[in-house]
Amino acid sequence: MPDEVRRIAIIGAPGSGKSTLARSIGQRMGLPVYHMDHIHWKPGWVPRPGEEKLKLARDVLAREAWVFEGGFDAIQEERMARAQVMIWLDLPLRLRAWRVARRTLVWFGRVRPDLQEGCREGLNPEMLGFWRYIWRTRHLARDRIAASLDPLPPGLMLHHLRSPAEVRAFLARFPEG
Repeated sequence: MPDEVRRIAIIGAPGSGKSTLARSIGQRMGLPVYHMDHIHWKPGWVPRPGEEKLKLARDVLAREAWVFEGGFDAIQEERMARAQVMIWLDLPLRLRAWRVARRTLVWFGRVRPDLQEGCREGLNPEMLGFWRYIWRTRHLARDRIAASLDPLPPGLMLHHLRSPAEVRAFLARFPEG
């Protein structure tokens, strides 16, 4: 990845590894990392109102440097216009579901780094709703992402990664920091 790259967006369905990849890239390139889930949720799994969420997301986009992961359709065009690199993690549903289940067990009762304080991982109404969302969007999410990337803004580099091996090979291109 060229050193002059300062704005990287990562998108993909739940469980695809967006947060993990964002943290790795941010650390290796010395870039600040922003998680859409941190913007979407207030402490205690309280959804942030749309206008407030939009303002916070646009505040991130206005910065000179970032790795910004997660989905938010309302800013997709703006994010693509500002990003220099877009990474689409497009992994199979079975793998993503396994990762979400494992993540829930590993972080059970604790707050993941990509979430607000008070958003504890566990079996709660929000998590059950999340599983319904994964199931309901299992076919549509991929099509929506593909449609949002057509056409790409001039100069935006797209990396469409479809397997853990492709993600590892892509990450290996970044120097360890």
